[in-house]
Amino acid sequence: MDTRSKILTLENAGRLAGPLTLVTGYFHLVLAGHARDLQEVRGRAPDRPMLVVVLGHAGAVMDAEVRAEMVAALRVVDYVVTADHDHLDGLIERLRPAEVVRLEAADLGRLRRLIDDAQRSQQR
Repeated sequence: MDTRSKILTLENAGRLAGPLTLVTGYFHLVLAGHARDLQEVRGRAPDRPMLVVVLGHAGAVMDAEVRAEMVAALRVVDYVVTADHDHLDGLIERLRPAEVVRLEAADLGRLRRLIDDAQRSQQR
C-alpha cells in the first residue's frame, strides 16, 4: 500500500465525516515515542478514524511533506494533513473531533533530548 494516499489536503481533510480523533504535532523525526503516543490514542477509541495534523515549525529538521509521509507510514494512523498553526483552529472548528490530542510540547522535548544526546556523543 502506498501510504502517501493517507495524506490529504486541508480542503479534503475538512470534509472528513463522522466523529474522529485529531492529533497534532511537529513530528520532527518519527521516533518510538511518537509510535507509542499514537498507539495509546488509538487504544482509547480503536474504531474512530485518526487524523494527524503535522504542523509547520521554524526549527523543523525536515519539511512538512516529508514528516507527513513518515507519519502516514504508521499503521495506526488513518489520515495525515500538513498545516500551520493559523489553519489549525479552523480545521478543528470544521471537523469538531471527538478528541483532540496535542503533542507539540512532547515533540519539542523529544527534539531537545535528541539534540542534547547528539552533542554529548560528539564531545566524547
